[in-house]
Parts: sequence; C-alpha cells; structure tokens
Amino acid sequence: MTAPTSVRPTTYREAIREAMREAMRRDDRVFLMGEDVGRYGGGFGVSLGLLEEFGEDRVRDTPLSESGFVGAGIGAALGGMRPIVEIMTVNFSLLALDQILNTAATLLHMSGGQFNVPLVIRMTTGGGRQLAAQHSHSLEGYYAHIPGLRVLAPATIEDAYGMLEPALADPDPVVIFEHGSLYNEKGTLPDPPTAVPLEGAAVRRAGTDVTLVTSGGCLGRCLDAADDLAGSGISAEVIDLRSLRPIDDDTVGASVSRTHRAIVVDEGWRSVGMSAEVAARIAERCFYDLDAPVGRVAAVEVPIPYPRHLEAAALPSAERIAAAARKAVLGDG
Repeated sequence: MTAPTSVRPTTYREAIREAMREAMRRDDRVFLMGEDVGRYGGGFGVSLGLLEEFGEDRVRDTPLSESGFVGAGIGAALGGMRPIVEIMTVNFSLLALDQILNTAATLLHMSGGQFNVPLVIRMTTGGGRQLAAQHSHSLEGYYAHIPGLRVLAPATIEDAYGMLEPALADPDPVVIFEHGSLYNEKGTLPDPPTAVPLEGAAVRRAGTDVTLVTSGGCLGRCLDAADDLAGSGISAEVIDLRSLRPIDDDTVGASVSRTHRAIVVDEGWRSVGMSAEVAARIAERCFYDLDAPVGRVAAVEVPIPYPRHLEAAALPSAERIAAAARKAVLGDG
C-alpha cells in the first residue's frame, strides 16, 4: 500500500462519496441503491455526481420501500454483486428490520455456512438537526444486538472514507452508521487516502484521570468536554469505539485500568442501549480497578423533540459529559 505523502482538505460527506466512487471504479460488482440516491444525489447529498459517472445500472433510485430494496440488495449480494444500500435515516431502517435480522444476518448460519451475504448498508443516524422524532433517533444498539452483523460508527473523516473498502470486502453484512451532524464536518484526508481496520477502538485523546468512551456523533462532544475538564485540572482520555459490533474490550479495558474511572456517552436512550452494554463490560472487566461507579450520559427517554431547545436538552452535551466526569473524579454533584 502506498504511504501517504500529504493531506488534502475535504468533508465527511465528500469522503464517503469519494470512497464509493473509488470502490465503483475499482470493482464492477459494486453498485449503489436507495431512495433518491441518483438524480437527487441522496437525501444528504452524499451521492451527488455518481449517477452521471456510473449510470442508472449502478446508481439505482428505488421505490419508497425499505423492505423491498434491502431485500433486493441481499439477493444481489447472494448473486455475486457487492451492493451498497443507502437507507435515508435509521428510523426508516425499522421497515427493513425483518430483511436485516431474519435474512442477511442469519443466512450464513441457516445455510450451514454455504451462503455469505456481502452487503453494505449505510444509514444516517442521530439528532441535533431539528428533524423531529421520526428522523432523529440513534438506534445503533438495535443492530449491535444482532449476531451476524458487523456494525460501524465512523466518527472521523478518515474513518468515513477508510471503512468502506474493507466493509465491501467483508463476506458478511456490514451496517455503517453516519451521524447526520458530521456530513459538513471539515478536515483532511491523507493523499492518497487509505483503508482503515474495521476492528479496534481508537484513543482520540490521552488522559490519566477518567476515560470517556463514545462513538459517532458524540466524539466531538467528548473532546469538547475533555477540553473543559482540562481547564479545571482533570485529564480525560477519549476512546472512540469505531466498531459497535464487535466492541474492542481490550482498548477500553486498558484505558479504564489506568484512569480508574469511566463515563460512557451514547446518543441512544439510556435504558437497554449501547451505554448499558459498554458500562456492563467495563464493570465485568475492570471492577477492581474502578475508583467510582461507571457513569453514563445518554439521550433522555423521550421521542426526540422538534423544538431546538428541547432537542438540545434531550441529547448528550459537552456540559453533561463534563459534569458526569467531574462527579466521577471529584465525587461531588
């Protein structure tokens, strides 16, 4: 693999588009399908220009039927293709949950190892954009619960680009969650850009007093909270899970064993969600290293509201994260 020699500016949205473009140029079996991905350029503009380059056979606008086009993607994968299925928002993916859970995730097992389903499903997740309850939830925990799936949550531009190539090479279904607030995020990519591993959490900021464990759209809020905490003399380590199934227990456990405190941050609901799962794993692995209970910061248990002030109150914020970390470190609040 060619070593990167420079970096170039881009956005999270453009990085995903470039990754799809390169995949489609590299492999004729790769195609994109979903609602409005062609002439409209995607509900969030991710696929702009791909129809003009690759044509309607490889950039396919589908009917408004998630169950139908996810099922078609499964069939195409079984037939030797490498489909990328875009579901406009995670809420809409529930209409295809039967296809994802009962077919894509189980077929290798049900066929006695005879049939893989090399399918990539991309979907937008998360709130913070005033799109109301049916377009704003974070349901990653639903999919991370399912054996047979690999579940990814790229939080950086490098991961947004670099996870697609190995996801397409995976013989089994891969679900990629793209937080809607990240699409306009500006940054850089190595030139030439490179693939990244699909397993393994990343330490995004080193620290010594408390570990903040998060993923996807909450990474930036945790980094902001870490800046705030540093101003009061608290050193926070920030772990980006990157993969939600499987979870990198080793990286998380090693961090908590050093800092002796942990806060798990997730935009999903607190009850029976990703934060509960990660907190339980930390307690199981690091019980005797902990100097405080594992804390959690998650969405308030309501449908995500439309009004801006109520939506902000319902979602994890840097202020809430910093307050939870201070409580763990200082024992107050």
